[in-house]
Amino acid sequence: MESLTTVLLVDDHALFRRGVAQLIEMNPAFRVIGEAGSGREGVAMALELEPDVMLVDLNMPEMSGIETIALLRDQGVKARFVMLTVSDNERDVVAALRAGAHGYLLKDMEPEELCANLQKVLKGTAVLSEAATGNLVQALSGSQSFRASETLLSAREQEVLDYLVEGLCNKAIARKLDISVGTVKVHVKHLLHKLDLHSRLEAVVWHRENVGRRLASGG
Repeated sequence: MESLTTVLLVDDHALFRRGVAQLIEMNPAFRVIGEAGSGREGVAMALELEPDVMLVDLNMPEMSGIETIALLRDQGVKARFVMLTVSDNERDVVAALRAGAHGYLLKDMEPEELCANLQKVLKGTAVLSEAATGNLVQALSGSQSFRASETLLSAREQEVLDYLVEGLCNKAIARKLDISVGTVKVHVKHLLHKLDLHSRLEAVVWHRENVGRRLASGG
């Protein structure tokens, strides 16, 4: 039997946490292993319980969700981090992704979409709500240097970017291209620098919304 995907919730509203936990546990593939009412409590529980996925609220007292995710990464927590919030502000979206979030979802999303998105993020796919995606693309597209730099990618960097868009991890990309994981990391670092971005997810979202749309229209 396949092992259950473990989830840790971090939100300062107890009633909301309980509702989300009940929703998630309606899916037999998931198990909520903890609920934290603050960022610091969430970090401590993550280090102890080692969840597969963490749902983190953005606006919490004392420590924000962005600060929480940054600390989780600093502490070496290996979970996939998904921001679950009411804010679709482009600054919040960008800040969350740059802190290390693997997804950004809004609390008003359709309930049945939550577990589907969690399953996607476990496979390395970028998960963002429609409103957050639109605002992120608008923020990234406002960078003239980004639009100009896309043509500066080397052929190998473009290959790596294409595989990032497909949701492949560094190890899988290395196998596809017959290069080392270290070399993949170098290519990712270089392409992000050329595109004036700070995270893989930003590159994936912009590519899907702009390059993919342009190709579909024959532009």
